[in-house]
Amino acid sequence: MLAARATNTSRRDRMQVPVALTIAGSDSGGGAGIQADLKTFHVLGVHGACAITSVTSQNTRGVNARFDLPTEVVVSQMEAVLDDLDVRSAKTGMLASADIIHAVAEVVRERRITRLVVDPVAVSTSGHSLLDGGGIETIAEKLFPLAEVITPNLVEASLLLDREIADVEAMKKAAVRLKHMGPACVLLKGGHLEGSREAVDVFYDGSEMVALTGPLFDTKNTHGTGCMLSAAVAAYLALGDDPLRASSKAKEDVTRALRHALDIGTGRGPVNPRPAC
Repeated sequence: MLAARATNTSRRDRMQVPVALTIAGSDSGGGAGIQADLKTFHVLGVHGACAITSVTSQNTRGVNARFDLPTEVVVSQMEAVLDDLDVRSAKTGMLASADIIHAVAEVVRERRITRLVVDPVAVSTSGHSLLDGGGIETIAEKLFPLAEVITPNLVEASLLLDREIADVEAMKKAAVRLKHMGPACVLLKGGHLEGSREAVDVFYDGSEMVALTGPLFDTKNTHGTGCMLSAAVAAYLALGDDPLRASSKAKEDVTRALRHALDIGTGRGPVNPRPAC
């Protein structure tokens, strides 16, 4: 009887939290990729599941090597999670190759994952390529039409649109063009915008254009910023927020993470996901 009562109590006391899935690469230094995504999910009260696409050997100075997992292993990880867990949202990060992109898109479509955030990762913070040639165009073709939100930075948007984006007005025009590629919403990150006095991201859903602003920080410790932003958007979507509210709250979270960035290693230290006080 005592054992039975204890079992029933433990079942009643279980925490029910939304599940978010990240499909991305592993960062051995712990600052970006899967590691940054899972830390962000945890801080925001979402259970994080993952499908690893590539294992990178990296630290705060850069990427030394990478090993892309076989496509069937990536799919197997996704299927294992989706067969058992009630995944409320998903995000993609480093997808490594066109084959993996095609496979991920097929699973997303077949499993009807509608709350999808696509971060079209092409280059690491340190400038190393994380995607095989032509891959970013494949992401746009196969995953943008399935995405609720895409989160390219200026470098990625410039690659996709084949034009330089030099100011906020150009960002707004770029957001419109990116929207025409199929996503429901665009969150264009302006962290690399030269000459700006504040950090400006542009959100566009086809009807509403919103500039999300925050302070700039004089720090080299920005590793994992983009990963955290897209993970935070996915977490808030899993919690039930609409895309604009999710993007606005994610922007605030990244601002806080930059303010408390970790000065570790000899290169670019990682941002520091932490709950609002």
